[in-house]
Amino acid sequence: MDSNDSSIWPLPKFYFRVQFSSLNTNIMFQEVSGLDTEAQMIEYRHNDSSVFSTMKMPGLAKFGYLTMKKGIFVNDNTFWDWYNAIRMNTIQKETVTIQLLDETENPVMTWTLLNAFPTEITGTDLKSDGNEVAIETMEIAYEGLTIKNN
Repeated sequence: MDSNDSSIWPLPKFYFRVQFSSLNTNIMFQEVSGLDTEAQMIEYRHNDSSVFSTMKMPGLAKFGYLTMKKGIFVNDNTFWDWYNAIRMNTIQKETVTIQLLDETENPVMTWTLLNAFPTEITGTDLKSDGNEVAIETMEIAYEGLTIKNN
C-alpha cells in the first residue's frame, strides 16, 4: 500500500452538509445523529424430517430517528413552521440529504432520508451565568435510508 494513500485513514466526521428538498435555506448544524436502520426478525417453525425447529428471517426494515442540533438565529423559524404543519394535520414530508465532505467540500459519503418529517423540537436551555450559544434540537422520523459512497 502506498504510504500517501489517504484510504488508510478513517474519514473525519466534523465537515458535513445537510440539505432539505424544499426548504431553500442554508442551515448549519452542530450535530447530526441517528442514521440507524434495523431489520426486524421473524421467527417461524418449520418441519424438517419430523423435527420442529425455528428459522430466523429478516422482516420489515425499521428506521431510527434523526436528531439534529443547530444554533438559534434571529428570525429563523424554519423548523418551527415545518413542525407546526403537523399540528394542522398537513404533514410536509421532505427528502433530507446528509453529505460528509472532504477538505475541498466534495462529498465522500451521502445519506439520503426519504419521507422525513419532524416529530419533536426542543428549545434551548437558558442560564443567566452561561456564555454558550443557544442550541435547539429537532428529531425527525424517516421512512427510508440509502447510503452512497461518492
